[in-house]
Amino acid sequence: MENQRNIILAVLLTALVLFGWEAGVGYFYPQAKTPTQTVAAGGAEKATSPTKPTREGGLRDAAEVALEQQDLKSALAAGGRVPVAAPGLSGSINLTGAIVDDLVLNRHRETVEKDSGPVRIFSPAGTPAQQFAQVGWVGEGVAAPTPQTVWTAPGNARLTPSTPVTLTWSNPTGQRFAITYAIDKDYMITAVQTVENAGGGAVTVKPFALVNRTAKTASLDTWNVHSGPIGAFDQSVDFEVSYTCGGGIFTIFSSCVDLAQRKAVTSPGKADWIGFTDVYWMSALIPVGAKAEGTFRALGNDVFRADVLYDPQVVQPRQRLSVTTKLFAGAKEHTVLDAYEAQGIANFGLAIDWGWFRWFEKPIFWLLTALFDLVKNFGVAIILLTLIVRGMMFPIAQRQFASMAAMRAIQPKMKAIQERYKDDKQKQQQEIMALYKQEKVNPLAGCLPMFLQIPVFFALYKTLILAIEMRHQPFVLWIKDLSAPDPLHILNLFGLLPFEPPAFLAIGLLALLLGVTMFLQFKLNPAQMDPAQQQVFMIMPWFMMFVMAPFASGLLVYWITSNILTIAQQKFLYSRHPQLKAQGDKEAQDKARARERGKGAKA
Repeated sequence: MENQRNIILAVLLTALVLFGWEAGVGYFYPQAKTPTQTVAAGGAEKATSPTKPTREGGLRDAAEVALEQQDLKSALAAGGRVPVAAPGLSGSINLTGAIVDDLVLNRHRETVEKDSGPVRIFSPAGTPAQQFAQVGWVGEGVAAPTPQTVWTAPGNARLTPSTPVTLTWSNPTGQRFAITYAIDKDYMITAVQTVENAGGGAVTVKPFALVNRTAKTASLDTWNVHSGPIGAFDQSVDFEVSYTCGGGIFTIFSSCVDLAQRKAVTSPGKADWIGFTDVYWMSALIPVGAKAEGTFRALGNDVFRADVLYDPQVVQPRQRLSVTTKLFAGAKEHTVLDAYEAQGIANFGLAIDWGWFRWFEKPIFWLLTALFDLVKNFGVAIILLTLIVRGMMFPIAQRQFASMAAMRAIQPKMKAIQERYKDDKQKQQQEIMALYKQEKVNPLAGCLPMFLQIPVFFALYKTLILAIEMRHQPFVLWIKDLSAPDPLHILNLFGLLPFEPPAFLAIGLLALLLGVTMFLQFKLNPAQMDPAQQQVFMIMPWFMMFVMAPFASGLLVYWITSNILTIAQQKFLYSRHPQLKAQGDKEAQDKARARERGKGAKA
């Protein structure tokens, strides 16, 4: 009866985790959901139900996607733009306001389809996916350019890595303003703001730079990967500010700062860089040389802004003042970010939210990319990584089996102690621990390989969800993106039936292989002394099949490979320790006979 209760309890707890995990995470760490807009008849907007942000980010409502394409076409066809053409970025700068509001990432596609076009990171103000950057001045008693100012560019100007572009505008009182844009081969644009005072008196100006964006295109912000406002202040990266914390119990115990509620958040200290991040993309302002203050602002209607504000400067007659601000608008490629950090941008590589365990995650990522450079397939690289990890742990596995053999050898003594002190559990435990010490047996030795794999597993998990190098990386056949879940689901007959199963039922071929290989692995283990534990071990593979199904395909490839190697390793070690297998089989047979006798006695 006690064993039956244990089994029932294990099944109930498994079901609770299986069906309650997503709801629990949503309750304790609520993700802000932005109402989408659809265009109704007559052009009026009608709010629809909120939709959950995706890991990639971007517009999620079909009507807004269509409206974005329409608005973007109109805005870019209006003219008055300076083309941008670089290996990393393409687009244009709007001469009205000197605003950088049209940029696409040449090295990254929107989807896995090869003809899907490049990822768009900047869109003009007023479009559904607006995101743009601007530099300028606030004048004190002097006319400064505004967002409506039309700047002058040289004829046939074109911003490329070899051809910077200078935009100019003069006010009626003799002050000449200029912005010189330069771009590198990756994702960095440099803006040099210059004021020349040809007037008769001193003027005071306050330089600024800003990034403006809508949260409608934000990627999913989760408990372990930050998406939202980001910055480094006094060489410390701040992940605490969010578009909205969403409420809920979790926010009481977290350090989340709700920007939508606070309206403005000014971080203390010198702003090293400040902007907005998604899982894969980032736009950030980097002051160069001069001290600047960084502020995040909520402008309403899901629009947010990151500001860099310099101290006011007095420009005397016949003098000039220059301030330099860099603008990063691109993909968070680790080699690119690290190169910018090496050039002097403090902690720029930490814009990738590796978390507290980056000291371990980054070496695993480095090894994985090194293997990819060798074999040119990240799926094969993951398999090779698994081989390396399991090879390093093989000596530990040998000690594990030796420990298992020793544990089996002392089973008769343990049973005697359990019988002798069956009414005194405390004394029983003391005697068993003394037996372990006397026989020099470590009961936890068998768990060591599993515990050692946990950091590797977690590091690979973070790599798959964070590293843009893994995005859209194919493996074989139907696996077109190792960073995304298995796209084929058994429940809808691999896409033949027109519906999408819920996450906890989206069992694909990889998840099924995971369950089968884990079941075979457990079957090779010696039978457990406790029948309830044995039943739990039989349930666990299928439980893990459901839990792991929504995870990245690459993670399942790692675990399946690890299971297959463990099975091969167990068979080899059983051949080295035949007495262990024979003893385990004998105990299993003895238990089966005992159960049969028990059933016969009850009958």
